[in-house]
Amino acid sequence: MIVVTGATGNVGRHVVRELAESGVRVCALSRDPANARVPAGVQVARAGDLPMCDVRAVFLNPAVIWQDGPEAFLRQAGWHGVRRVVTLSSSSAAAPGPDNPIGTHHRELEAAIEESGLEWTHLRPGAFAANAAMWAAQVRAGDLVHGPYAEARSAPVHEADIAAVGVRALLGDELLGRTPVLTGPEPVTHAEQVRLIGEAVGRPLRYVEITPEEALERMTGGHLTRELASSLLRIYADSVDGPVEVSPEIERITGRPARSFATWARERGPELFG
Repeated sequence: MIVVTGATGNVGRHVVRELAESGVRVCALSRDPANARVPAGVQVARAGDLPMCDVRAVFLNPAVIWQDGPEAFLRQAGWHGVRRVVTLSSSSAAAPGPDNPIGTHHRELEAAIEESGLEWTHLRPGAFAANAAMWAAQVRAGDLVHGPYAEARSAPVHEADIAAVGVRALLGDELLGRTPVLTGPEPVTHAEQVRLIGEAVGRPLRYVEITPEEALERMTGGHLTRELASSLLRIYADSVDGPVEVSPEIERITGRPARSFATWARERGPELFG
């Protein structure tokens, strides 16, 4: 059996589907098992209640790490015979430090897994295409999206592509001990992303740039601390004129090109922004 944490999230739901279609026994962990929508035959359990019987691998989403921290979870996994962990990490883990709390958090989790003695693969996606969902309320309310750094660039990665690589890491040995960086096929700016979302939902949309100070106040709260929001704004600022990594790993590993942001917008746009 393979356990998928965050099983109803952006990436986890695709991991569950691909594994189930491959005929693998899957246990999907969800905060709301009663309402979790999973393929027929997939076992569902509450997040945190890891069913360790006959579990050979875990897809680990750090957003749902157990209350006692990764070390406690990894000790439990080792005691019950789990052999492999595939981590949904971040490309920012390559440069941890005081100015990069997101990268530091992910690198600490990676290090704990590496020290556990379990087999591991750390997936390091860059910006998720699904991050554009943060604009959903503005798009539904009108034709303008307000945000910082209109020309900030990234190569947003489709969550289904992350999942496809994750499934290969769970089922095969090619990616053991590796940290593949996963991106979309080309850089796009914030303004271009909003335009492409508009094309997907059938109306013109425009990105209106606001100051970093105003953006910081809007971003702070909920799951984003002021420290994390400031870190994101620094990343946006650096990307305006700096290089943007476009990784070939998705195509190399899966045998097909990475999906574009335009593809993501056509697939998810009506659901999220319509």
